[in-house]
Amino acid sequence: MTNLSLTFGTDGVRGRAGSELTEEMVKTLGLSAASYLGSDQVIIGRDTRESSPSFEKALAQGFKAGGIEPLLLGVAPTPAVAHLANISEVAGAMVSASHNPWWDNGIKLFSSGGHKLDDATQLQIETSWHENLSTSVPRIESFTSISLDSWTNSVLDSTTHLIFDGIKMVLDCANGAMSEFAPEVMRNLGAEVVVIHNNPDGKNINQECGATHLTSLQKAVIDNAAEVGFAFDGDGDRVIAVSSEGQILDGDHLLALISVDRFEDGKLTDDTVAITVMANLGLRRVLSAKGIKTFETPVGDRYVLEALESNNWDVGGEQSGHIVISEFATTGDGLLTAVQTLAAARKREREIGLWAKELVEKSPQVLVNLPVTKSGAGLVEQASDLIEEMKQELGDNGRIVVRPSGTEPLVRIMVEALDELAAQQVANSLEASISALDNTP
Repeated sequence: MTNLSLTFGTDGVRGRAGSELTEEMVKTLGLSAASYLGSDQVIIGRDTRESSPSFEKALAQGFKAGGIEPLLLGVAPTPAVAHLANISEVAGAMVSASHNPWWDNGIKLFSSGGHKLDDATQLQIETSWHENLSTSVPRIESFTSISLDSWTNSVLDSTTHLIFDGIKMVLDCANGAMSEFAPEVMRNLGAEVVVIHNNPDGKNINQECGATHLTSLQKAVIDNAAEVGFAFDGDGDRVIAVSSEGQILDGDHLLALISVDRFEDGKLTDDTVAITVMANLGLRRVLSAKGIKTFETPVGDRYVLEALESNNWDVGGEQSGHIVISEFATTGDGLLTAVQTLAAARKREREIGLWAKELVEKSPQVLVNLPVTKSGAGLVEQASDLIEEMKQELGDNGRIVVRPSGTEPLVRIMVEALDELAAQQVANSLEASISALDNTP
């Protein structure tokens, strides 16, 4: 046990279930976090991974030993946990590794009121975790269960009754936490819904489906002559759309539609939207042309959330499909985002894909996820001179972002340029250089 380590990444704690993250580690995390969440109760949800039920129980046992009462939702999306924590003014925890494969798992924590933890609090919990490694946690088998109906009702209440009457859509639920809830909400709003990947078996979450694998959704949208498709990730806090023509509408497109809609309705405080460094030039240009200002944050929806909360702003998001609408939620909510985006198009009697295509002309962008064995941060630092040199060569005609992943052993490379060939050449050069550094003894 003493050789194990626990570290918070971009979005909570993650690792391979049973080795990098064990039930004992999760128990100790619950015990250690209990003192830092600002509540005497904690709402726990979980996704559909094989290891999630046992991790849910272990986390609940740890919280109970730490002096706070666990309330179990069972299978539930992350935004449901955050919503219930917010309206009940209690803490929250989600057992999930988001878009990672089934063999991984993780824990996301929310302080009282449903807000993600800041870096300082996470560091305190890490320290406490190491101090508590030898502390025994009692086995408790019975816990209080609660319903998430207030979350689904809040999504329904965020728009007009039966607003999607006459719309045919396809939902890809990633065999994850949205499998039961998203189809029900969309049907209650009047839509004709075709559902794919909504039969979780513990090992098929995110498997060639969901927000990171869109091929089957694109095919289903075209085969079913649907107006739109939405793909969620495993825990439901983000969404990517597909137009009737099979065009991918990522977080940049969805954020543009929601931001313009709220701006035109006078609901965008300070006329400002929070974006991340990964936001495409096309998004930046359309927002600027509309008179909407942008505030840039590091990658990670919690940094977007921090910007919104500290400035009382309304909307922010990232390209991966994490969109936050603070009027309704304290974190990214894939279902809410889908509802709000489609409702904005419906108000204008526009098909969502055509509106997005007309509004956002994205710059060619190349993304590379480079597996590495050394420290990603160290490799990025070693390559900093080359990165800066290439940035200067692109000038105002492109952008480069190179960063270590906060959740996986990867260096992420993003290059934008006037044409795809130029972007690909720069990305290839950076990939080769960083790979060479990684392979140098």
